[in-house]
Amino acid sequence: MTSPTPSVQSASADSSRSGRINPAVFYSSSIIVAIILLYAIIAPDQAASTFKIIQAAIVANASWYYVLTVALIVVASFYLVLSRFGDIRLGPDHIKPDYGNLSWFSMLFSAGVGIGLMFFGVAEPVMHFLSPPLGEGGSIAAAKEAMRLTFFHWGIHGWAIYAIVALILAFFSYRHHLPLSLSSALFPLIGNKIYGPIGNAVDVFAVIGTLFGIATSLGLGVVQINTGIHYLFNGIPVTVSIQIILIVIITALATFSAVSGLNKGVKLLSEINMGMAAILMLFVLFAGPTVFLLQALVQNIGSYITHFSRMTFNLYIYQPTDWFGGWTVFYWGWWLSWAPFVGMFIAKISRGRTIREFIVGVLLIPTGFIFLWMTVFGNSAIDMILNQGMSAFGETVSNNVPIALFSFLENLPHSTLFIYLSLFMIVIFFVTSADSSALVMDMLCSYGESSKGICYRIYWSCSSGVIAIVLLLAGGLTSLQTMAIASALPFVTVLMFAIYGLFKALNIDSQKQILQQISSVSPSTAINGDWRERLHVLIDCPNKDAVTRFIQTTVHQALTEVASELNTANISAKISQPGKGVVQLTTNHGDEIDFVYRVVVTEHLSPAFVNTPDNTNNAYYRAEVHLVEGGQDYDIMGWSKNGIIDDVIDQYHKHLHFLQSLR
Repeated sequence: MTSPTPSVQSASADSSRSGRINPAVFYSSSIIVAIILLYAIIAPDQAASTFKIIQAAIVANASWYYVLTVALIVVASFYLVLSRFGDIRLGPDHIKPDYGNLSWFSMLFSAGVGIGLMFFGVAEPVMHFLSPPLGEGGSIAAAKEAMRLTFFHWGIHGWAIYAIVALILAFFSYRHHLPLSLSSALFPLIGNKIYGPIGNAVDVFAVIGTLFGIATSLGLGVVQINTGIHYLFNGIPVTVSIQIILIVIITALATFSAVSGLNKGVKLLSEINMGMAAILMLFVLFAGPTVFLLQALVQNIGSYITHFSRMTFNLYIYQPTDWFGGWTVFYWGWWLSWAPFVGMFIAKISRGRTIREFIVGVLLIPTGFIFLWMTVFGNSAIDMILNQGMSAFGETVSNNVPIALFSFLENLPHSTLFIYLSLFMIVIFFVTSADSSALVMDMLCSYGESSKGICYRIYWSCSSGVIAIVLLLAGGLTSLQTMAIASALPFVTVLMFAIYGLFKALNIDSQKQILQQISSVSPSTAINGDWRERLHVLIDCPNKDAVTRFIQTTVHQALTEVASELNTANISAKISQPGKGVVQLTTNHGDEIDFVYRVVVTEHLSPAFVNTPDNTNNAYYRAEVHLVEGGQDYDIMGWSKNGIIDDVIDQYHKHLHFLQSLR
């Protein structure tokens, strides 16, 4: 027997779970989170101390693991682009992308914008410039290193994490009809046990990682909002109490948006985000040293590419520094904890793409925008300190990171207007992150689909706000960083197994494609009659009714005879009609992949030189063969019953050969 592999049969067995909460995932993740929060509430000082110890222990003992796994994810992404797997489509072979290139690029572009860019766009380059991990701060060398490190933390490595998680979700969901959850990636390893304790544990880790990752972003965002309000209105102090009030207000807005659903609240807020982000970035670009910034962008990208490998594996073991744990390890943990959330969004918009165009798009489109954003804000800020003598601005950023963006904008014309705009953007980013994450966590706890009740979305939206409040009370930004790093540790281990399962399934699909390239029965032998009849079939452009009748009569009779013979040979086979103009033969091979032969009526644009029966829309119809992996792009309309039977047997022979190749 072969190891379990994805199949339509396995996926359909789970259809009864659609829209229902998975109690094992929902309650387990809720209990674990509640225990951590109760500890932080009951003993906040001890919790803060414990969080610091956990972060120090992870940095000291597991930082190599984060660096290695992220490097492996990057290598896996590059390999998928260059290998034969890149031709495999995220969905049936015949499917077209759900969105055109321009729409898809726009949505990937929007995925690259978030609270992190608003918080770190100015602060990170300046902090690396003034306090680099190695060498003298404030120098030209430090300026180059600052932008290189900023690109490193926000570039290919982070988006490779998102890409690989999104690919796992999309591949198993759209191509093999499994739930849109990370546990589906283990199907090639454990089969239907993904619906048991092991699969539930994987989804629990994904929920917890997402929850703490979102809480980290919300915590950073609300501190910056509080700082911005204080900056504009001196009477409002920067305190935890004010931040808690802000979290409550904005979480209420996020909850309302989450209840509205993905196509209403979340979509509207995302579109608002994009417009305002473009306005703010263009303002800074043209209000500052425009030519210098464009030159810096080109040089920053070149420096990033040149030092790509060195930065990937640099653990600073010969010159130990606290900088590494506070920045690189934190970022990898943060990216990993956000991966189920962003990955599910990317997967949802990428159905129909090939793996190659999917990974290239996910890696390059958002990264390109982020590089432009970081150059515009980061290099402008460094230029103020290095070349314009604004040392006080640098000291302000070093002493108060949340104020960095507002202090930076104050040095540009029309500063008050754009400070108000940036503050409003942060609020919207806050709400967008919270409402989107609520929808994703709801899906992770509902077998990969949204639950039927809005109360669960309300629950997860409120939970992220509560966690942000508790972690702020238990140690502020340090606790937020620690939980992002710690929650990612079990998840990254699960992700390694998921990647192995992905490659195992891709190898199986690739072998199947190679076998399918073997020529099938020729139409010339599948059509009765002389050459005139064969020629007529080749140039005929039948209407839908004619093809539907052919499928319901000749095709149905042929498949019925094959099914009867297979059942006589003790191989379970059945005939079904999933829809009008569709007939399907399915065999059951137990633990092995089932054989599916389906004939579907499909519409096509007729050639200009042929008169079609339906002149109103210039269309004709075909009786196309579909297998498990999708349409095979050939038409059997007009074939004889025996010719169809020969084709079924030919495809079944290939399937048996494929199963044998897996042994």
